[in-house]
Amino acid sequence: MSFLTEFKDKKIVVLGAGMTGLSCLRFLHSQGLSFAINDSRQMPFASEEILAQYNKDYPEVNFVLGQWQQALLANADMVIASPGIDLDKEGIRAVISPECEVLGDVELFCRLNNNSEKPMSMLALTGSNGKSTVVSLLAYLAKELSVRAELAGNIGEPILDLLLPNNASKMVDMVIAELSSFQLETLKSMKAIATSVLNLSDDHLDRHKTLANYQAIKQGIYPQGKVAVINRQDEATATLVSNQKTISFGIDKPSHGHFGLSTIGNSTWIMFGEQALTPLEQLPLAGLHNAQNYMAALALGYCAGWSLAAMVDKMPGFIGLEHRCQRVNSNDDIQWINDSKATNVGATLAALSGLAPTLTAGEKLILIAGGDGKGADFSPLKPLFNNAVSHLITLGKDGDEIAGLADDAIKVTSLAEAVLQAKKLAQPGDMVLLSPACASIDMFKNYMVRGEQFIAAVIAGEVLCH
Repeated sequence: MSFLTEFKDKKIVVLGAGMTGLSCLRFLHSQGLSFAINDSRQMPFASEEILAQYNKDYPEVNFVLGQWQQALLANADMVIASPGIDLDKEGIRAVISPECEVLGDVELFCRLNNNSEKPMSMLALTGSNGKSTVVSLLAYLAKELSVRAELAGNIGEPILDLLLPNNASKMVDMVIAELSSFQLETLKSMKAIATSVLNLSDDHLDRHKTLANYQAIKQGIYPQGKVAVINRQDEATATLVSNQKTISFGIDKPSHGHFGLSTIGNSTWIMFGEQALTPLEQLPLAGLHNAQNYMAALALGYCAGWSLAAMVDKMPGFIGLEHRCQRVNSNDDIQWINDSKATNVGATLAALSGLAPTLTAGEKLILIAGGDGKGADFSPLKPLFNNAVSHLITLGKDGDEIAGLADDAIKVTSLAEAVLQAKKLAQPGDMVLLSPACASIDMFKNYMVRGEQFIAAVIAGEVLCH
C-alpha cells in the first residue's frame, strides 16, 4: 500500500462519524496513520458509552464533535468526506485549502486496490432506481457460481473494510459496487471490468441542483470501466466515452450481442441477440422494470466472463429485496405490494409501468404515495395516474402536491388510514401499491420502517375483518 506512505506526515481529517467515517477510522488506524474525525453532531453515536469505548480503543484519534471545526479543516492536507455530507451546503468547501485533497472512501479504496499486488476486480453500478436489486442479484449469482465476491459501496460492507488486515482471510477476488451520486462526486480512479447507469430520473436535486448536473455525475462512472452497460430505453444512461465498448439492454427485441425481450409462443423471453435465455414467467420478480434489472445483471456478469447458461439457471432462486415491489401475504385476495424503497419519482414510475401491465381487464390499481419529495418534479407521474391508476391515496409532506396531479385523490394523515381507505376501495384481484415517490423522513425513521408499518397495517386490517 505504497500510496499511503506519502500521507504519513499529512494532516488528515475524516468528515462524519457514521458508518463510512468509522470504516475510515478502522482502516487508517490499521495503517498507523494520524488523523482526526470531525462531525457536526454533538453526539453522533447512540450513547456516551459508545463514544467512550471508541476513545478507549483509539486513544490517539482526535474526535472533534458538535460543529464543523473550521481551524481543523483549514489546516487539513487531506479530507476524507462521508458521501452524505454536502460540502457546499455545510460551508466546508469554502473553508478548506485549495491544496487540500478531498476524496471519498471508495476513491481511497480504488487507489489502494489499483496499486496492490493482486487487485480485486470490480463491477460497478449506479442509477436512480433498481441498483440495489441488480447488485444483490449479482452477489447472489457470484455465490452460486463460486466467485469470491463482496457487495460494497452504497450497500453491503463498507468498502475500506475489505482492506483491513483481519479481513485477508476472506480472499475476495471481486467487488460488486453500488455507487450513489454522492460517492461518484469524489471518484475518479476506479478501474472496473464494466460499469452501468441503470436509469436516470429526478433525485437528490436539493444537492445537485439540476438534472443535467446529476446526469453528468452519474455518467462519470463510464470512463472508469472497460465496458459500458447501457439502457436502450433511457438516453441519459448512454456513455459519452468515444469508442467505448457497450452492451445494451431494453424491453424491445435486441440486436446481436445485446439483451432484450421477445415473444415466443405465449411467453415473453429474455434474449441475448437471437438466443432465447428464459421466459419471464419463470423468474420470481414481476414487472418489466424487473425484467430490465435481470438483463442488466446478466450483461454485467457476462462482461465478467460468467456463463450465461449458469446465470440463467440460478436466477429463479433470487427472491429480491425487502420493500422493493414485495408482495405482502394476505388472505383477502387483494394484491398488496410494498414498494416503500421507491423514494423518488423514477422508482414509482418504474413500479407503475412494470406492474400495471400484469393486471387483467377490470382489475384496479390503487396507489398510495407521498412523503418528502426533496424538491422533485412529480409531473411525470400524471400520465400514469390518468392511464394506470384507478385510485390515488396521498399522505405526507408533499402529499397535497401529488394529489393535485389526479382527479378525486384521497388525502390521509397516516399510513394506517391509507391502508384502510385502500381496503374499502379494493376488490379481490385488485392491486394496492405503496410506492411513495418520496423519501420517508417526514413521517418515518427510514423507508424500511415505512414498509414495515404498511405490512403491519395490511395484517391488522385483515384481523379487524375476521
